[in-house]
Amino acid sequence: MRGWLTGLVLLCAASAAAEPIRVATFNASLSRNGPGVLVGDLLDQPPETALAFDVIAQVRPDILLLNEVDYDAGGEAAGLLRAALAARGLELSHRFLAPSNTGVPSGVDLNGDGTATGPADAHGFGRFPGQYGMLLLSRFPIAEADSATFQTLLWRDPPGATLPVTPAGAPFPSAEAHALWRLSSKSHWDVAVDTPAGRLHVFASHPTPPVFDGPEDHNGLRNRDEILFWVRYLDGAVLPADGGPRQRAAAPFVLLGDLNADPADGDGLRDGIGTLLNHALIQDPGQTSEGGRRAAAQQGGANSGQSGDPAKDTADFNDERGPGNLRVDYALPSADLRVVDSGVFWPEPGAADAALAKASDHRLVWVDIDWP
Repeated sequence: MRGWLTGLVLLCAASAAAEPIRVATFNASLSRNGPGVLVGDLLDQPPETALAFDVIAQVRPDILLLNEVDYDAGGEAAGLLRAALAARGLELSHRFLAPSNTGVPSGVDLNGDGTATGPADAHGFGRFPGQYGMLLLSRFPIAEADSATFQTLLWRDPPGATLPVTPAGAPFPSAEAHALWRLSSKSHWDVAVDTPAGRLHVFASHPTPPVFDGPEDHNGLRNRDEILFWVRYLDGAVLPADGGPRQRAAAPFVLLGDLNADPADGDGLRDGIGTLLNHALIQDPGQTSEGGRRAAAQQGGANSGQSGDPAKDTADFNDERGPGNLRVDYALPSADLRVVDSGVFWPEPGAADAALAKASDHRLVWVDIDWP
């Protein structure tokens, strides 16, 4: 009898482990213009806030990175988010939450406008500490002791970093800025998740948009180096994490986030995202949607002159003044995982769930993975 029960338990465990794991990223546009405002919205759930939860509940990820969620040290917003999803039948009972560089004063003029007190002079653009933060939710336990953050990593520290200079070749906007400029506009996270199939690392980030600057292109350069951080990490570089030197573990991973870079269109420096997508340790599922294809065709404008596949678009940006719709959100598994399925949640115009596209100017991107 005992042997039979043991065999049944092992069979059930094997069946559970064989279930594909859905990993997703979503810039849910849940940031607000003041500290505590998001908590109020999550309590009241006005329609525009509830739409984001409906999108997530429809896709039903097992692991989810949310970009643009205001950080609060007590995790009140995170708790309310989890409760809202649970009310829709999606239990993501584990979370990873850490501070963001956004809105944290640097005390130095970082954008060259002669002042040191604006949102662009924070370590990451923001009107208050934690604006535009990140949150990772998971159905599976998170091994925080084996996780790492790189919030305070200096821009100049990773190999090959390119900081901005003036036309005369001097540090832009100053040598003082170069000495304390942090690489991450929010943070870079390596989060260890214990799934039924084994340890999975989630690499999470949200680089700065490569716009809103001048000829020195400081946001474009920073965006590229924030993306190339992952290339250095994948290549085995030992980098200064917030808790001490860190080297990537030899384990499967999925790289997630709104990277604010399209490999074919937009204003970014495309060699950064191109290098990442072509890295030997990464596979690019090239997630698509028919909704994205149809949106680009119907909206026209800047979309008409683009060279990338509109089915791969993940963000619905301005069509008249540009840049049009772009692929900027990514869910990229390591090459040693098996991709079972993947997609971009972009409902087609006129579909029953078309209203869910109004949840954010970004679309949720997902991938189903399994261990080979």
